[in-house]
Amino acid sequence: METTTTTLAEYLFKRLHQLGVDSIFGLPGDYNLQLLDYVAPSRLHWIGSCNELNAGYAADGYSRVKGIGALVTTFGVGELSAVNAIAGAYAERAPVVHIVGTPVRQSQESRALIHHTFNDGEYERFDRMQEHITVAQAILTDHRSAPAEIDRVLQQCLLHSRPVRIAIPLDMVSLRVPKLALHHRLALPLPCRQPHAEDKAMKAILDRMYSAKKPVIIVDGEVRSAKIVDEVDHIVKSTRWPTLTSGFGKSLIDENLPNAYGVFTPEHKEFVDSSDLVLCFGPHFSNTNSFLYQTLPREDNTIYIHPTSVQIGSEIIRDLPANYFLPQLIGHLEMEKLTSYDPQLTHPKSIAPPDVKDTDLVSQAGGFWHRMSTFFREGDIILAETGTAAYGANQFRLPPKTSLFKAVTWLSIGYMLPATLGASQAQHDLIARSEYHDLLEARSILFIGDGSFQLTAQELATIIHRKLNVIIFLINNDGYTIERAIHGRNQRYNDITSWRYLKGPEFFGAPTEGEYAAHTWEVRTWGDLDKALTDERMVKGKGVRMVEVFMERLDVPPPLDRTLAMQLAREKEGQ
Repeated sequence: METTTTTLAEYLFKRLHQLGVDSIFGLPGDYNLQLLDYVAPSRLHWIGSCNELNAGYAADGYSRVKGIGALVTTFGVGELSAVNAIAGAYAERAPVVHIVGTPVRQSQESRALIHHTFNDGEYERFDRMQEHITVAQAILTDHRSAPAEIDRVLQQCLLHSRPVRIAIPLDMVSLRVPKLALHHRLALPLPCRQPHAEDKAMKAILDRMYSAKKPVIIVDGEVRSAKIVDEVDHIVKSTRWPTLTSGFGKSLIDENLPNAYGVFTPEHKEFVDSSDLVLCFGPHFSNTNSFLYQTLPREDNTIYIHPTSVQIGSEIIRDLPANYFLPQLIGHLEMEKLTSYDPQLTHPKSIAPPDVKDTDLVSQAGGFWHRMSTFFREGDIILAETGTAAYGANQFRLPPKTSLFKAVTWLSIGYMLPATLGASQAQHDLIARSEYHDLLEARSILFIGDGSFQLTAQELATIIHRKLNVIIFLINNDGYTIERAIHGRNQRYNDITSWRYLKGPEFFGAPTEGEYAAHTWEVRTWGDLDKALTDERMVKGKGVRMVEVFMERLDVPPPLDRTLAMQLAREKEGQ
């Protein structure tokens, strides 16, 4: 007879597996060791990171590919090490489940003075700290309500696409709980039709769409977390209206479409402002995602589709979840009533990089980011670290079925290397499930500066250990170049210690021969770059491949070039 109970830990991990989590990140500690004993029996892969901060970053990267990610830490020291990553996931809407192993209930209730605490018997400070950076929390103290509490918190994680925290005392890990609920997949609450709100928004949007003579579409990054990628794709393709993305929204539409005109930069502002209708999906208007607010559309001609509301001008119509409302809108849309026009914009595909010689030094002006586009292929996950890489990535021309990820608001440097671990592991897990674009293998490609790399370099060891198919382009521009562009171009605080970066893979354990042997290239000229990109070991290799690309310390892409010019002008005025 089948048992009707399971352990609390198994309940949690099996529920996560049902939601699509195949790999879980973290670090062992006194108060989560017994919890970790149940990871493998729940059919999850344990990915031990080098520290908790990196584990949080990895879970974030995993969630952006898989739709949800998870990490396990011990309480106090472990969870506080991960807090920066959890805060970043909250800021940029990444659904991460942070599981925290805590001391036994007796220790907490008796206010015992034990390690990993402030030695004052106060245990709830850690709970309160994370209340501000998670959308829901569960502190499990009763096995009867624990399964329902887990399900409640996981629902909130998926519903709002933001982190949650689940704290499990050590003495509750192996308690038996009913497993009946596991026979049913966790369902998100269904929206109810709100006739007044829906009809009002529907009429207003359709009227504006039918009357528009010069419309434009803007796709921003919260389209992904709102789970409306397919709906927005349908609208972009069927209306054939000119479409721009933010940096955060780049790769969410097919960039090969004739009406896809790349990233919305200040150069497009006049065109967008002259439009009589802007449909803006998933807005995320941080200063760094809007070129210091230079690419905000005019409110009076814009309809914003937020995750749970529609904004028409200054009026907000609430209680309209986008993944419910947009299918209704598409169903009512009569395409023959829509206008079609030539926006007279230059399509990015028609722009060629400048002519260069093989012996010329690699540079921004020579079109490095543009030229890298020919290296990409379908299925690639491309990640660009905060700094020159994030801005340079706006110039990529991406093939279909590729994903680009970059931080646009939290901007914690060093994030992207561990996030590459998570994204590449998610890619691997999807391939194992036969759910990755019908591909049997794929690559994750990281662009990262030398300064950022030094913050989290040790996670390269985990990438190597997991035999993940990762290519790293390390931009060596001799320090914190983005900070030099903002302020202090010659200040010592923007300098860093010079590392021998290409010895990193071997130092971190990469094999020197065999199928997963690491390969490295040093690039200074365009000829060097061409040789690296076409090398058979690069094209057909597996595992880690690393390219160190040298650039001048003040060589920056737009708009950082203008920021640097402003700094130079201020210096000249002060002379």
